[in-house]
Amino acid sequence: MNARRLDRRIKKEARALLKEAKGALLKKPDLRGKSGELKPVVDATEAALGKDDLVGLRRQLPVLDALVDELIQRPAKSAMGERVESLVVAVALALTLRAFVIEAFKIPSSSMYPTLEIGDHIFVNKFIYGLRIPWTSTKFLELRGPKRGEVIVFMQPCERERDYIKRVVATAGDTVEVRCGMLYVNGTAVPAELLDAATSYDDNDMGEWRSRPVSRYRETAGDYSYETFHDASHAVGPPHAEEHSDFPRGSYPPSCATGSQNGQPADNQALGELVETNPDPKDACTPRMHYVVPAGHVFAMGDNRDNSNDSRFWGSVPLDNVKGKALFIWLSYKDWSLTDWSGFRWSRIGNFVK
Repeated sequence: MNARRLDRRIKKEARALLKEAKGALLKKPDLRGKSGELKPVVDATEAALGKDDLVGLRRQLPVLDALVDELIQRPAKSAMGERVESLVVAVALALTLRAFVIEAFKIPSSSMYPTLEIGDHIFVNKFIYGLRIPWTSTKFLELRGPKRGEVIVFMQPCERERDYIKRVVATAGDTVEVRCGMLYVNGTAVPAELLDAATSYDDNDMGEWRSRPVSRYRETAGDYSYETFHDASHAVGPPHAEEHSDFPRGSYPPSCATGSQNGQPADNQALGELVETNPDPKDACTPRMHYVVPAGHVFAMGDNRDNSNDSRFWGSVPLDNVKGKALFIWLSYKDWSLTDWSGFRWSRIGNFVK
């Protein structure tokens, strides 16, 4: 820094200190009984500045600076005030993150077994599919839409006050059909490998845990490979001619009007289209009719295929209803108390949702 620039900086600092000191003398003439110490220094500094006496200014400036720090400093915040301020900042940050970036979600049912179990607590990435204005369905800064195979949290189209979690099996324009437990997307069977023909899982039925027999499969959809459950009978003999998991089954595409108790269509839910492809199949398991996912929607199913209330019953999910993508499990327990932590599923904590 050259001499001229240093001189200008000293003068600028002197003017700022003089302004602060003279203002304090005007508002609080006593200054805790020490105004007599400050005023002579102010006068001497002001005189040196007026005469452009840089030597005198350099001599007076440190003295003036020390007095300003001592006499005119802002009152320190109380410990309670600092704690309250920290709490307010933390709450504001948490609310902002929850509204726009990440949100916690608890798994309430067995519809996503074996991927997600009752009592799993997960974090949901709300940013990836676009930021949503809180308490509205309006989005902005949409990066991309959900992809096949991703697990999403969304507002159920027929009951928007309820959040559901399912896996995307098809996106807009795709065709979907399920026959004898086999999922077909765009006319092609989704690869499914039998892992265990006879296993079971614990389901919570009205507060009571019950064991349910199932078969375990591994499916591959897009870039995702994940496990699914089916009724155990799927792996031990020929399927029934008509299975409750078959889709489509009726003459009308599924929607809130056909698959909810109130029988009313959702305002933002579009009807998909049913297309007959094989009107007289020789085998009940042969594809014969598919459903076309409407624009701006995704088709979502639970991984526990025979125990899931999903798009097969109430139609596709509008993209405006999608809240985010499941990230990872941060807490998991079947049950627990302060004296018994054996119900914690330690091996699940930290696992990413795939």
